[in-house]
Amino acid sequence: MIGGKFVIDAVVHAYNHLPSNWTDPVLGDAMVELAYHLACDPPDSRYAMTREEYLIDWQMPDVTNFLFHESDTDVAVIHPLAIAAFKDGYSSVAKAVEGLSAHPNRFIGAYACVDPLRGKDALHDMAEQASMYKPLGLKLYPTSWDGTGPVSWRMDDPKLIYPLYEQAQKLGIGTVAVHKAVPIGPFAVGNAYNPNDIENAATDFPDLNFEIVHGGLAFMEETAWLLARFGNIAINMEIQNILVERRPRAFAEVLLGLCRVGGADMLDRMFWGSGGTLVHNQPGLEAFDRFEFPEDLLDSAGLFKPISQITEAHKANILGGTFARLHGLDIEALKAGIAGDEFARAPGEAPKAPFSTIGKELAHG
Repeated sequence: MIGGKFVIDAVVHAYNHLPSNWTDPVLGDAMVELAYHLACDPPDSRYAMTREEYLIDWQMPDVTNFLFHESDTDVAVIHPLAIAAFKDGYSSVAKAVEGLSAHPNRFIGAYACVDPLRGKDALHDMAEQASMYKPLGLKLYPTSWDGTGPVSWRMDDPKLIYPLYEQAQKLGIGTVAVHKAVPIGPFAVGNAYNPNDIENAATDFPDLNFEIVHGGLAFMEETAWLLARFGNIAINMEIQNILVERRPRAFAEVLLGLCRVGGADMLDRMFWGSGGTLVHNQPGLEAFDRFEFPEDLLDSAGLFKPISQITEAHKANILGGTFARLHGLDIEALKAGIAGDEFARAPGEAPKAPFSTIGKELAHG
């Protein structure tokens, strides 16, 4: 917990950055470089990693210690990836199963992740993952690799994508998360990262909840209108932890932009996600705990009505309450599940020093 607020990290990846894991060198290298350049040069040098330390095949024991010994994260959700430019998808299903098995009270669930270009095989992949663990959601990426080049698709494609939603409902999966706003390679993607294609999906599948991952980092106006219009759309704030740590005013502009149409109530439709090993989690949590909107931005925020200062209740919802509500989780039960475990700390005890609890190949001397 931080500042008395329970922390659910809604997105954790155990990346395998190694070139030996790339099926396509162009896209693999592009994604790895994007990850590293997002992580490098933090304001506090204690949280910096060299390229050699960062671009590794992260193993679950290190991911676990990184999250729960070295930050105020209480519990987390694992997102395996299904990006065909990587042999294991970039973060493997096997690692998700390992984390869920080893620490079920800390890793409280995982999302299924499939490549829609696999067609009927993608439906099989969903069912197979559902047999391994009960997915909290389905994670999709709007660009994949067909073996010869990148292919992008839309969230409202009735032939390619709607069967996945139908399969999700059959499997008891009530949430679909889609990576938007941040393109993942140096090639033309058209309008694939614009969230407007969620409009038809949210209309045609009103019983599903849709998460816009990275929502607000691009296509702000489109995202704000979607959030205000559709009660079954929410914002997964992955990567925004980097903004609040390093560019708090830009972070404020993103949050206020997402609230511009629907007002401050939209803050309770956003939830925390770090990307797991993308960056160290603690600086972002500390920055968010002390964050306030700059008053000069509030003066002009809100299209139809003023937006008030962010409150501790808003922060508590963003850090844990909103995700728990959307997924029917009991925070008090989650607290009880981790009480006194190997990662528990005494009241007031600080997290362990950065990189002090992970493998020797990652540790700073």
